[in-house]
Order: sequence, then structure tokens, then C-alpha cells
Amino acid sequence: MTALNPFTARLVLQDGTVLEGFACGQRGSVIGEVVFNTGMTGYQEVLTDPSYSGQLITFTYPEIGNTGVNSDDQEADQPHARGLIVRQLAPQASNWRSQQSLPEWMEQNGVIGIHGVDTRALVRHLRELGPMNGVISSDGRPALELLEELKQAPSMEGLNLADQVSTPTAYQWTKPCGVPFDQRFQTRPERPYRVVAIDFGIKRAILERLVSHGCDLTVLPANTDIKTVLSYEPEGVFLSNGPGDPAAVQSGITLARNLLEHRQLPMFGICLGHQILGLALGGTTFKLAYGHRGLNHPCGSTGQVEITSQNHGFALDAASLPADQVEVTHFNLNDRTVAALAHRNQPVFGVQYHPEASPGPHDADHHFARFAGLMADRR
Repeated sequence: MTALNPFTARLVLQDGTVLEGFACGQRGSVIGEVVFNTGMTGYQEVLTDPSYSGQLITFTYPEIGNTGVNSDDQEADQPHARGLIVRQLAPQASNWRSQQSLPEWMEQNGVIGIHGVDTRALVRHLRELGPMNGVISSDGRPALELLEELKQAPSMEGLNLADQVSTPTAYQWTKPCGVPFDQRFQTRPERPYRVVAIDFGIKRAILERLVSHGCDLTVLPANTDIKTVLSYEPEGVFLSNGPGDPAAVQSGITLARNLLEHRQLPMFGICLGHQILGLALGGTTFKLAYGHRGLNHPCGSTGQVEITSQNHGFALDAASLPADQVEVTHFNLNDRTVAALAHRNQPVFGVQYHPEASPGPHDADHHFARFAGLMADRR
């Protein structure tokens, strides 16, 4: 393999596959789990979503970056995806909300990327063999050297990444959804609902939707214990999305199990939080063949379907959930994996998908109102 010139880059997969393209963003090398996202929009939200920590994102949509980047669409203060893989990167943005181009933003925020890659071939490869570690390199190192480095990288299975992306200290969040063209439901109860949100990698859009539905939020770290949670006298507890293997987040599972003993305390989990609820109830999780990452996954049951936004590489095993305590209320209609659950005797439920849908369809936004309704009933 020839040496790279300053404008080219390599993507090397752990099975020895090598793809060449053009460097973008910061120059250097970065290792992560190579996954793909099927969304046609929302690249900035994806790159800043803490749930993508430790991953190299392949976008299946052929052109990325044409609407630029703006401060309103950030899901966190900085990018969490380790790298970007695209077919074509738009060098110039054209959108009334754009504040800078994606290549400029990537370089400014230290995101290493590669474009000019045959992403269709790459996605077919990942669909057949499953997600695997890879390295994006634009520092001129040979493929064999990169492959040797890859062999030392850990698998996503068994990794607790929630502790790495969680807030280190408690904070309050009071900002509702503020994008002017977002006309989704907002409510202001006479007294806001006191909610503790456990941050396993929480997205700003989720915080905004909770506030928009009347919640007064205190966000706590992923390793928070039951005593600390109850000291805030919450009317409800929210378990957030996040990265990594849910079975490795032992502190979160223990917390959820302890909270379930407070039988009338409403609880709501999204994505990783949903999986942690299932694990606390006695279920098990498994790694999906290539994950669900996109904006168009149909979920439902009994004839009602929601088109949902999803981002997860693990799922709950439906057969492992105790049927006397747990009802599976929604299935992913593509592969029949568990998409939502509810406790039969307690005000507790979780959804695998993202009802805040940032980006994505708003079919499932009603789950926030459902959570608020449970707290209103408890009052």
C-alpha cells in the first residue's frame, strides 16, 4: 500500500479491509466501532449525541454537510462520535440557519474524518459481518501498522461508557425547546413536576422536551445512588440514553432496581435507560447484528405504528423479561426486537427509540405527556 499524500486518508477495518478516500476535519488517527446511520438529515445532532461515544459514524446518505452547522442543533457541548465517514462532504453550506461549514466545524472541534469512500459497499460489508472496530487515519501510516494497533482496541461489548460521558456534578435544566419553528406541544402545570434525570449520556433535546412537558429537572451523574436521588424528593425519575453496553452499567442497574422498590414513583427510560430498566427487572440484553441507527424505524403493536428515530447497538431479550411483571408494549416491526415496555403494576415504562426525535419524526412525542400524566396521577 502506497503512502498517503496530505489530502488522502485510509479507513482500515479489523478484518483487514482497507478503503481510501480524502481527509477532512482534524488530521491524525482515531479508532472506534464502525457503524452506520440511515438518516437523511441531522448529522450535527448525530455527531454530538453522547450515545455515539466510541464510534465512527458512516452516513448512508451520499452527501453530508450541505446545510452547515449551527449552535441550536448541538446535543452536547462537544462532539462525541470519534470520527466521520461519508461519500461526499459538501465544502460549502447553504441554509438560512447555518453558522459555519461542517468541515470547518470538524477541524475546530477535533473530529477526524474521511470522505470519498464507497459508503454503499462499506454498509453492505457491515450488514453482512456486523459492526467492527476500525481506524480512520490521515497521518500517512501504513495499513499494516494501523491494523496492528486495531488488534489492541477493546470490543464495545462489556464497555461502560456511560460513566465517561455523564455529568460529573448535579445541575438544573430549565430551558424548553426553543427552536422557533418547532410547534410541538408544550404545557405549564401550576406546579412543575420535580424530576431527577440520571445522565448516562443525555441529549439536550430530551431535556428540552421534558421541560416543555412541565418538568423541573435536576440532572445527576450516572453513578448516583438511591439516597442521593430520594434527597431531591422527586415526583418522577428519568433514565437517559447513553453509549456502550447496558449490562456493564452496574451502578445504573442497581439504582433502577432500588427505585422499583418505591412502588408508586413514576419512572421513564429512553434507549439505554429503557435497557437498564429491563435489566433491573430481571431481563438480559444482547448485541444486535448491526444496530438500529436512523430516523425511519416502524414500532408498535395492535395495529398502531409509530415511525421512530433510533440509535442503539444492544436490545433487550423479550423472552428474558418476567411476564408477570413486564408487558412488551411495542416491537420494532423490522425485526421484532423489544421497542418499549411497561411495568404491569407500577407507573414505570421505557422506550428503546427516541421520542424527542432530534432529528426524526415526532410520532412518539406523546411518551413525554405519558410520563407527565403518571406524575399528575400520583399527585
